Amino acid sequence: MKDNVCILIPTLNEGKTIGGLVAQFKKLGYDDILVIDGNSADDTVSEAKAAGARVVAQDGRGKGTAIQQAFALIEKEITVMIDGDGTYMPEEVEKLIEPIASGKADHVMGNRFANYERGAFTRLNLIGNKLLNNAFNLDFRVRLEDILTGYRAFNKKAIKVMDLNQSGFGIEAELTVESIKKDLHVMEVPISYRARAAGAPTKLNPLEDGFKIGYTIYKLGKTYNPMLYLSLIGAVFVIGGVAIGGYVTIDWFKGINHLPLTILTALLTITGAQIFIFGYLSDMIVQVQREMLRELRKR
Repeated sequence: MKDNVCILIPTLNEGKTIGGLVAQFKKLGYDDILVIDGNSADDTVSEAKAAGARVVAQDGRGKGTAIQQAFALIEKEITVMIDGDGTYMPEEVEKLIEPIASGKADHVMGNRFANYERGAFTRLNLIGNKLLNNAFNLDFRVRLEDILTGYRAFNKKAIKVMDLNQSGFGIEAELTVESIKKDLHVMEVPISYRARAAGAPTKLNPLEDGFKIGYTIYKLGKTYNPMLYLSLIGAVFVIGGVAIGGYVTIDWFKGINHLPLTILTALLTITGAQIFIFGYLSDMIVQVQREMLRELRKR
């Protein structure tokens, strides 16, 4: 089975950890180790090659671009994606591969929150991850614990059907979204998550990249679940109409008429109701389209 597995490691300045990571996978019996290097300024490339990895220089910049390039190169039945920073444990790789090999899943995600070391997450990262996970689950009507994990496994079908466009750290969210949109079987398994090695700084900016990931979830989610967004917009209009209408009604009992505000109340309420209806119709169209795609994939 290990002959049919490709270990994919996107890297950028991971010289302190990549050699040991590749060596560990080699020791476990995995010979096809593909490192996509984003033009590292340190000794990442030489360390990876010395440990026995196949190294390909990345075209363009960003983790998402690296993943897209790698997926176009890989032909193995199972692909395991792991970050090159040493925070994930190679010896847990079977946890991700087994559901793929047994046909239980098309895409397996390692849940870091099941067992993480002290210091693996900053307080800000932990809070941000939880908020993004909750927003994702609300958006896509699923229950996943860790949509931003960097330790994943895919079968060949999953890789071929994904339409990826994100160039940066939003790629993890897009991988999960594409799996849901393409009706793939997604499974989470508990994994360990370690603190970064000394001298191996993170390339993730919690605020800037967190905002980008959140925007990615919003951008992809509004086409998957239009009812949610249009309902929120409709609710704002209706609440505004009800609030103004309450004020107009109270003054009416006092003998004071507010004709312009009465018209505004009606406009806000009617507009809000129409947005609700439009959201419902949009959701029906999306559901029909989703069913049609499922039927087409079965043929």
